[in-house]
Amino acid sequence: MKIGYARCSTAEQDLAAQRQQLQELDATRVYVDHGLTGTNRDRPGLREALAAVREGDVLVVTKLDRLARSLPDARDIVEELTTMGVSLQLGTSIHDPKDPTARLLYNALAMVAEFEADLIRSRTRQGMQLAKAKGRLRGKMPKLSPKQEEHLMRLSDAGDHTVAELAELFSVSRGTVYRARERALRCNDGEAAT
Repeated sequence: MKIGYARCSTAEQDLAAQRQQLQELDATRVYVDHGLTGTNRDRPGLREALAAVREGDVLVVTKLDRLARSLPDARDIVEELTTMGVSLQLGTSIHDPKDPTARLLYNALAMVAEFEADLIRSRTRQGMQLAKAKGRLRGKMPKLSPKQEEHLMRLSDAGDHTVAELAELFSVSRGTVYRARERALRCNDGEAAT
């Protein structure tokens, strides 16, 4: 039996092309991880795919970087599959872990996948630093507008509501209410000091 596995890193990406390729490669069942990075081995779809394969089966992925984005993870997955008696198919090629040339090629592909992931992280960090320098990166947007926070503080100061009630009333977490109170206290302390 051929079991397929597909993955994409962001929620905006589409798995349709990978699903189509896996269908063309005769995968009978396909497990997916949507919006999860390949550098993290802890993925529910991958766990399910590895649990579904049995001795003599084939795990099919369209490309190695869909399976793993780090050399250690790629090696561990192949070792696990080999121990289980399961073959790995990358696109149209079946990986033979007993063949030294196949192992070399697999490791080279895994190193390229890891290198690509490192490049993506590096470009993201550089972009964020540039945006921050230009004043475009301000962090997370506040849950409450200044008017909402002011209203929340008036209700809190009145003492008629618990933190849980205020959180429910403003559709925020209790932590957001506590942080708003802390900001108000710091602001009041700053005004008192001047």
